[in-house]
Amino acid sequence: MPHAARPTVTLRDVAAAAGVSVPTASRVLGGSSRTVNPEYRQRVLSAAAELRYTADASARAMRRANDSIAVVADDLTTPSMGMAAAAMERQARDAGAFVTVSSTHGTSERQLETVRLQRALRPRALILTSSRLASDALGGRLLDELLGYERDGGRVVILGDTDMPFDSISFDNHGAAKELATYVAGSGHRHVTILAGARDRGNVSARTAGFVDGLRAGGVEERHIHIAHCPVSRQGGFEAARQLIAEGLEPSHAVLAANDTIAIGAMSAFRAAGVVVPSDVSVTGFDDIELATDVTPRLTTVSLPLARAGAEAVRRALAERAEPEHLMMRGRLVVRDSTAPRAA
Repeated sequence: MPHAARPTVTLRDVAAAAGVSVPTASRVLGGSSRTVNPEYRQRVLSAAAELRYTADASARAMRRANDSIAVVADDLTTPSMGMAAAAMERQARDAGAFVTVSSTHGTSERQLETVRLQRALRPRALILTSSRLASDALGGRLLDELLGYERDGGRVVILGDTDMPFDSISFDNHGAAKELATYVAGSGHRHVTILAGARDRGNVSARTAGFVDGLRAGGVEERHIHIAHCPVSRQGGFEAARQLIAEGLEPSHAVLAANDTIAIGAMSAFRAAGVVVPSDVSVTGFDDIELATDVTPRLTTVSLPLARAGAEAVRRALAERAEPEHLMMRGRLVVRDSTAPRAA
């Protein structure tokens, strides 16, 4: 004769046997990072063992979802995003949370769609990384969705330029670009091409404006500053440099790229055409990705604290709610082998 099935023991049964509340029993048995009085903890563990309590796997998954941080990024393929995301994951893991990442390709519609989906999954926090997030995007619908998420108890942190009323972290792209361009002008370069990336990218647009201001301040004539837009990719830099070679390079030429990936693509095109960097043309980048020190010659660039920004975004996402604060981080000029002075 078959044995009768053992009655299912619930979390409420364990809490009653231990003489504690259900939330306290849940925190002990669910692996929560919140501290529980040692006496209560031991009572819950003893009651669970005596009653042979086994937590349901799906219930554990639901509890863990409350410790998730959803990162909504423009593009997951860029080295700079990879550096920031890796730091986010490390910081979250140290705090007992975990990170999920989604890509929106930088479109407002995909950002809105992804935020709506994430709200349904109820992560603990949302971190949006984008070159620019405007409060009037899609007639304010993205902002409304994010405000609704915070009203429901979530936290929003933005890594990028924004006018939205949330904690945010950005970089002084204009200031750092101006410093780099001033250095290039001070090195004697009097003909400069700026590989400016896409027109609609906020961060590279700020860098382009900073480049122009720094070159002007350093004495480069307006008519000798050329701006070329290209895809923000290695191939974009390669094709833009090939076009520049076809048009002809002046003896004191320098190429200022909006990021390291574009710069590395440009150096590849120069190498293929027999143009020597930095003897024939100086090249600079921006971001200081790991590959910047592996290419030959090593790339002069602006080092952005991408990992520090990623870790700080997670710290703010996990912090208690407070008045929104904006943190601007500064880059640092790093002079390497891809630039050389020119005779006056």
